[in-house]
Amino acid sequence: MTQTVSMPLWAFVLILLFAAVTFASHFLFPSVRWFFRKRAERVIARVNQRLQRPIEPFKLARRYDMIQRLLYDPEVAQAVADHALQEGVPENVAFEKAQKYAREIVPSFSATAYFSVGIRLARWLSKSLYRIKLGTFEREQLEHIDPNATVIFVMNHRSNMDYVLVTYLAANAGALSYAVGEWARVWPLSGIIRAMGAYFIRRRSRGALYRKVLARYVQLATRGGVTQAMFPEGRLSLTGRTAPAKLGLLNYIIEDFDPAKREVIFVPVALNYDRVLEDTFLIAADKSGKRRFRPPLWTVIRGLSWYLWSRLRRRFRLFGTASVSFGQPLELSAFVNATGGDMTTAVADELMQRINRVVPVLGVPLVARQLLATPETTKDELIAAIGRTIQCLTGRQIPVPRRKTDVVVTDALDHLVLRKLVHVEAGRIRAADDAADVLSYYANSIAHHFDSKDDVEGAEISALAK
Repeated sequence: MTQTVSMPLWAFVLILLFAAVTFASHFLFPSVRWFFRKRAERVIARVNQRLQRPIEPFKLARRYDMIQRLLYDPEVAQAVADHALQEGVPENVAFEKAQKYAREIVPSFSATAYFSVGIRLARWLSKSLYRIKLGTFEREQLEHIDPNATVIFVMNHRSNMDYVLVTYLAANAGALSYAVGEWARVWPLSGIIRAMGAYFIRRRSRGALYRKVLARYVQLATRGGVTQAMFPEGRLSLTGRTAPAKLGLLNYIIEDFDPAKREVIFVPVALNYDRVLEDTFLIAADKSGKRRFRPPLWTVIRGLSWYLWSRLRRRFRLFGTASVSFGQPLELSAFVNATGGDMTTAVADELMQRINRVVPVLGVPLVARQLLATPETTKDELIAAIGRTIQCLTGRQIPVPRRKTDVVVTDALDHLVLRKLVHVEAGRIRAADDAADVLSYYANSIAHHFDSKDDVEGAEISALAK
């Protein structure tokens, strides 16, 4: 029993390693998990006290449990069997494919990451790049939404900053769960996004099995009361205008809707910017007809370097105003009772109309629109024309700039001159020869407010008469 046993060093190290792993798994890991679980529970309890809509238990479930619940859902199990029969493969192979999809879709929400890091980062980034303004915001109306209902924010998609801006502005409403496209499924971004509660979707996938797994996750989250945020257009606008809504995610929610179990309320959100960071890439993608507009790495590095250097020298100017408006909420049960026909299409059209109705009108889009109509003018003429436009839009209850017209025009011109889109010479203001595409892009963001030409002209005549 006490005799010496000799063995190779590698074997001794291996035994020690196995012993350490066994000790950790049986004694250390459970204690560590208990410590972090209690810490997370305290964070969630503290956060829920200040949220209008507390974090839902569905969202707090362990990711593994959510994946298992999704995989063993009866409808997913039937889709697995159908896929195996259709493709001529064993059911366990089809099940592994469904498991892969579930792992890809299901998030791993962390309240600490979202509220301690995500919200603070979103606030800092938003305020460091833009002057943030609220357009239309009916606080009482939004605060009186049924606390047991599932709230889904639906937004127009102008920029990748949309995620950051709405996360910051909706920080007190609850933890938003975004539907994020394939562009973000890269390490380490994918892990960060999952920790923020977002779920990934493949927009180009047409496989029935994938669609069923995605549909059931969205439906289970909606039934569980998870506050969600989605972009009905599906993709960034290449022209500046809002595009018709895609029906995929909306259809998943509507086809599973049961007002007796839980109400669903859509809250329209409209965003607009004096400067969209990706505007030149989006315009180029629209002209080429290809949606692949990832900027070159060197362009990103150069832009970040310029931003940091400007910040260090205290010479950075904000990219103008970023404005967000909240529209009239749509209560799904009331809309279903009042509408017949194709329900998903009707809901999608109504939501896009409500979004368009509250798209904020900002200085750069206003000046861009006027310069396209009058390529050469004076500052006084520009201020007078935009003043009439703002007055006419105010009468139609469209969110407009609250600052004085001359300040709005001066600020917008400064941004356009800095980008060499506008030239000012001898008191004359002239659009640059190559500025038409960019000016059109910004003018398009508010063009729908002027689509009813007779109403606008009538309002402008009344404004002139006054």
